[in-house]
Amino acid sequence: DPDMNTVFSQNRVSSATPKLPEEVKRIGVNTDKTMSSMIMAVSLYSDGRYDQDFLGNYALINIKGILARIKGVGRVNVLGASDYSMRIWVQPDKLAHLGITVPEITNAIRAQNVVVPGGKFGAEPAPEGTDFTYSVRMPERLISEKEFGDIVIRTLSDGSQVKISDVASVELGVESYNVVTRFANKECALITLYQAPGTNAVDLASQVTAAMDDLKGSFPEGVDYEVGLDSTLPITAGIKEIVITLIIALLLVILVVFIFIQDFRATLIPTIAIPVSLIGAFAIFPLLGFTINVLSLLGLVLAIGIVVDDAIVVVEAVQVNLSKGMNSKEATIHAMKEVTAPVIATTLVLVAVFIPVASMGGITGRLYQQFAITVAVSVVFSSLNALTLSPALCSLLLKKPEPMKGPLGWFFGKFNKGFDRASEGYMKFTNVLIRKLKRGVVFIVVLTASIVIIGKFVPGGFVPEEDQGYIYVNMQLPDASSLQRTDAVMTKIEDVLAQYEEVLYVTAVSGFNLLSGSMSTNSGVVFITLTDWKERDITALELAKKLNIAFYMGIPDAQVFAFGPPAIPGLGTGAGFTMMLQDKGGNSIDYLSEQATKFIAAANERPEIGNAFTTFQANTPQRSMEINRDKVLKTGVDLNDLYTTISAFLGGAYVNDFNRFGRLYKAYVQAEPQYRQNEDQLSQFFVKNRDGEDIPLSTLISVKKISGPEYTYRYNLYRAVEIGGAAAP
Repeated sequence: DPDMNTVFSQNRVSSATPKLPEEVKRIGVNTDKTMSSMIMAVSLYSDGRYDQDFLGNYALINIKGILARIKGVGRVNVLGASDYSMRIWVQPDKLAHLGITVPEITNAIRAQNVVVPGGKFGAEPAPEGTDFTYSVRMPERLISEKEFGDIVIRTLSDGSQVKISDVASVELGVESYNVVTRFANKECALITLYQAPGTNAVDLASQVTAAMDDLKGSFPEGVDYEVGLDSTLPITAGIKEIVITLIIALLLVILVVFIFIQDFRATLIPTIAIPVSLIGAFAIFPLLGFTINVLSLLGLVLAIGIVVDDAIVVVEAVQVNLSKGMNSKEATIHAMKEVTAPVIATTLVLVAVFIPVASMGGITGRLYQQFAITVAVSVVFSSLNALTLSPALCSLLLKKPEPMKGPLGWFFGKFNKGFDRASEGYMKFTNVLIRKLKRGVVFIVVLTASIVIIGKFVPGGFVPEEDQGYIYVNMQLPDASSLQRTDAVMTKIEDVLAQYEEVLYVTAVSGFNLLSGSMSTNSGVVFITLTDWKERDITALELAKKLNIAFYMGIPDAQVFAFGPPAIPGLGTGAGFTMMLQDKGGNSIDYLSEQATKFIAAANERPEIGNAFTTFQANTPQRSMEINRDKVLKTGVDLNDLYTTISAFLGGAYVNDFNRFGRLYKAYVQAEPQYRQNEDQLSQFFVKNRDGEDIPLSTLISVKKISGPEYTYRYNLYRAVEIGGAAAP
């Protein structure tokens, strides 16, 4: 039960939250009821009037909440978007010249950007005769860049003031600049939607599209959207194809029945059994919680050829009695006495075959459950029809069979002669097998052995890979590569894709690793929607192979490869397999990485595996910042001031909040980009000790080159490495 699982997970998360670091608790922990695979990706783009920051925040403010409230949506993310933020970009050289430190700036902001309750004039208790009561509104939080720039940091002895605008530039930016997104080579905000468990994906996709169409009317001029990826399109196309197959199968079954029965009235009776059985199966679907999907429709396609069997048995038995001179009623009564038991027996046999299949465990059982039960229910209804409606129709419609005349009579005459000869040949063959028992046994053994031998040469697999109308491209540069370098390679990938007419939409995301699901400056992913199946001569997998060759030849400085989505949504990120290698011994990251490398090498040597890989890297170049605590305390520097200054230098120090567009956003203090390129620039920042002296950061901190992982997995309580791969062709 997904709802109860969510409750249990939330309870456990709540019990574990007090043990988390304060910074983690400050950010918060979310528990979402959602599937792991993306169902849709909607790109919000403009004609060049708006940049990614505007589009991203427009999506966050005006679109995300509406889409998240649609029934069936588990989670909505906006890649390439980050909440607005008041970015205060300090200039260390000006700070050093004026003797101002970062903590002075943050303290000034906290003191002058506050919410203070006012009160009331004339509030009770008040003197007798007070006629009015007035609410008093104090100055509100700051709103604009100018207001933040006018914050006073220090007042000098001559009355002059040092403001934030004197030592920093202030702009309305965003909280993070970690991802770059483009749609058709245009800046965009990428809205990704994930399905909630137990909901209908096709219905959800149609609701999302309808909601976006409604929202489009209020978009700013020059802004538009496009569904760059819709994973339900192959499902919809598959259902349409199966419905067509269902109709063709229905016509073929009626034709075959007519050819063998050779009577219009008699053909009508088994034909009626088909809709009766199928409608009966549909009536049971809501009670079993089933939906009309690919699996249930495939079951109906198979059931069409089975549900007519019982009715044909009844019709044939009645026709035999009619040929003996009985009237319709007598012929039907005698026939039902003869065939009732066989009809029930054949139904029970078929049900006995399919019901155990429906009770299989695991994902295999889930796949076959609707298929098997659909067939079993249809067969049961066909049996009921054969025992009730078919006899009634036989007594009303059937007459003594007479040979047909005209073209149909000529065709049936030829067909009957050919069928009789085939029947005679078959009877002779079976008579030989019956008389020559040893030869019969040898024939069966040879046939069985042939099946076993041939079966070994037939490729096997869990679920075949199919053309789903879209593919992915994953790109990875050497560890610690910058986002700018990554985005330059992503532009090359987009240029390569533009050369293929099979490509309809291209959505590029720099700074995101699809395989690991993590933000990484050296990774990128491209979502490619292909043209309609009828408009191209090659499949998606064939195109992926051609693209991989083009990427290998044209982009040698990066690992770039195209791959298809998983055959079943939720089973991994892409086509192939995904597994977790756990470390249950509590060893180091390096040990786990070493074992993963050995495992992958051994897996790649096996003939069954085409390739195995992992995106996990345990030796990404990093820097370790060590603080000389003894020296910090001896010089009289406050540790909190030191940490605030380091945070502002590297990642941005969160100060407090401000209001804009009817929402609450954060204000950050951070050094301008040119002052934080490497560790040598630490000497440009100062902290004050208790005596008011400026102490350079470089005298209190040492930086060392190290290596380590950018992220780690924990799977079922243990540290783990995700390994992906694909079977050999």
